[in-house]
This record gives sequence, structure tokens and C-alpha cells, in this order.
Amino acid sequence: MEMNEPLALCNLVIVALTAYVTYQGFEQVTFRDKLIFEPVRILRGKQYYRIVSSGFIHADWNHFLFNMFSLYSFGSSIEIFLGVQTFLFIYFAGIIGGNLLSLYLHRNHNYRALGASGGVCGVIFASIFLYPGGKINIFFIPIGIPASVYAILFLIFSFIGMRAQLGNVGHDAHLGGALIGLLTATILHPYILRLSPVLYLSVILITGALFLYAYKHPAYPQIHLPLSRTHREQAGRDLKNDLQKAKHGDNEQTLDGLLDKISKEGIHSLTMSEIKKLRSLSQNRNSSGR
Repeated sequence: MEMNEPLALCNLVIVALTAYVTYQGFEQVTFRDKLIFEPVRILRGKQYYRIVSSGFIHADWNHFLFNMFSLYSFGSSIEIFLGVQTFLFIYFAGIIGGNLLSLYLHRNHNYRALGASGGVCGVIFASIFLYPGGKINIFFIPIGIPASVYAILFLIFSFIGMRAQLGNVGHDAHLGGALIGLLTATILHPYILRLSPVLYLSVILITGALFLYAYKHPAYPQIHLPLSRTHREQAGRDLKNDLQKAKHGDNEQTLDGLLDKISKEGIHSLTMSEIKKLRSLSQNRNSSGR
């Protein structure tokens, strides 16, 4: 982006809104948990808003900055030259499409993810074909990097992150978002097929192949985000109350409740306090000869 280009105001609004929601998610764990992408809540609880709301929260500030820098770098030209509606359509198509594909992959798994990466990938790949030959300046690096190189590196990092389960991020939504964003841009502006046909076909095939690999060899990362002080104190009070109940003969009922939760949602659905509680009750049960 050149210094004398006009500001993409809608893009900036999204960045500011995402920053605010992300910050609130850091401060209030319950708030974050209401927005996070979680298939069991979406499918069983019919909380379909999570498909969009998860795009407004991030795992940490590095995650946020990387996504929002990429979004503005690539999305500003789309907004300025093609209009706000085109930009918003591509961005939210990427978020929704990426999360829907991720929902399909993880429909039977205990899985949680967050971040705007699906929409960002959609905007990146749309921008590459809408404005072929462009370059991007990354922070203090004086030499512009070809947009296609940046996008490929972004996609590779996303795939590696998905396989290595890095950063508590929904990396598999990157692939879905890239595909949906590019296809959305193609529907809106079919002429991009003629601008770079070889690169277009290559990106579609490579992205599709990576997504197919993810489908055949899935990884199911779990989110382990830091708890706020308030949340830790509440968890401590809950654990104390549960242990007191156990002393009064409610051991079996509490243990049965935890085992029922594991059978329905998987062992990874347990909180740290519940894990400690389960271990304590199991030890007491074993020591009593049950």
C-alpha cells in the first residue's frame, strides 16, 4: 500500500471492532466462550452466530496484529477501488465459508477455534487476482514483497500451524476461507480468470490439495487460553464447593455427572477444576475398594 492512498474506512472500522471484541475476550473468559467457534454448541445448541462471531476474537495480540495487518494491507485496495460492499462480501464470505468447512471437518469432534483468518485469507487471495503483480511492505522491510509470495507464505504457515497445532488458532479455516474468498471474487468479477489463468488454477489445486490432506489426516487442536483472575477465583470456589459436597456423601452423583459429560462431549471438554475433581473422586473411590 502506498503512503498517499486514501484510507479504507470500513476496513479500519472492522479492525477497531475486532480489537475491542478481542480485548473484551481477554478480560472476560465467559464473554470469549460465548463467541468462540465450537461445533457442539453450533450443531446441538443451534448457536449459529458463532460461525461469524468467532472471527472477532483472537488468541493473543500477535494473532490479532498478524491478521489485521494482512486484512488492511490487502483489503484496502478492494474497498477503495471496488467498493465497501465488495470488500465486506468477500471478507464475511471467507469467514463464514471457512468456518462452515471447518464445521464439516470437526462436526463429530470436541473442537474449539477462534480468529478472523478465514476472512483474511479470502481477502488476500481475492486481492492477488483482482490486482495481479502487486507488492506488500512488511513493517520496516524496505523492499516490497510480491503479493503472491506473501499469500503463499501465509497459506504455508497456516497449514504448518494447523498440523503443529500452533497458537490455539483455527488454521484449517484458512484453507476454506482462501477458497471461498477467491471463488466469491470470481463470481463478482469473472474477468480475473483471464488475468492469471495459470496462477489461478495452481492456487485452486494447491489449496484444494491441502484441504483434502487436512480432511484425510485431521488434527484436532484444543484451545487452552489463559484464565482471568476472576475466572480462576470462581474455579477455585467451584472446586471447594464440589469437594465439600463430596465429603457429605455426594461423591457418586458428582462422579456420575463428570463421566456423563465425558461420554457426551469428550474428555477434553473438562475444565482443570473438573479434572482435579475427577482424579480426587477416583482416588477416593479406589481407596475405599469400590
